[in-house]
Amino acid sequence: MRELKIAVFASGRGSNLAALMAAIETSQLHAQIVLVVSNKADAGALEIARSRGTPALHISSAMFPSSSEFDDALLAQLQRHQVEVIALSGYLKKISTAIVRAYKNRIVNIHPALLPAFGGKGMYGIKVHQAVLDYGCKVTGVTVHFVDDGYDSGAPILQRCVPVHHDDTPETLAARVLEMEHKTYAEALQLFAEERIELVGRTVRIKP
Repeated sequence: MRELKIAVFASGRGSNLAALMAAIETSQLHAQIVLVVSNKADAGALEIARSRGTPALHISSAMFPSSSEFDDALLAQLQRHQVEVIALSGYLKKISTAIVRAYKNRIVNIHPALLPAFGGKGMYGIKVHQAVLDYGCKVTGVTVHFVDDGYDSGAPILQRCVPVHHDDTPETLAARVLEMEHKTYAEALQLFAEERIELVGRTVRIKP
């Protein structure tokens, strides 16, 4: 089986990146992370990449006179590293239409809730878990989904449930959901590596 060439986009500490690297090392994910991209120079994800000898790129729209020049520069880097799939991992910038079109149905994101619940603009990180608790949910989970022009609006690929405990805080719930994220993201990307994902309209079919 060939190795899927992945670029991971992250703005934070990079725990999902580290989990994907671990899944690759244990052959649970047949892929190669060929590039890590962050909009923040001090992102932990960049440090993880550099410590593993993985190309790490700090690039943001603030570095360029226009959004189109930023898109062109980013696309050039993705093409240079022969990226096949982009995996967003806590990347706190909306992906532009130009990038979405260039990588149509090849950009995925992981969200810490069961979309379409608790998704959309501004719903990320601890805010999601606080909203889940405020609503009184008994179950939450994770969603790996395709990325389109909206916020958390692409077709779901995989969803996994996580129980909400009566004494949960946003922090304890976040920790339990994160464990499920680590497992589910590698599983979803392995489906890409095995070419088992088929998108029909908004329905994702997993080939046997």
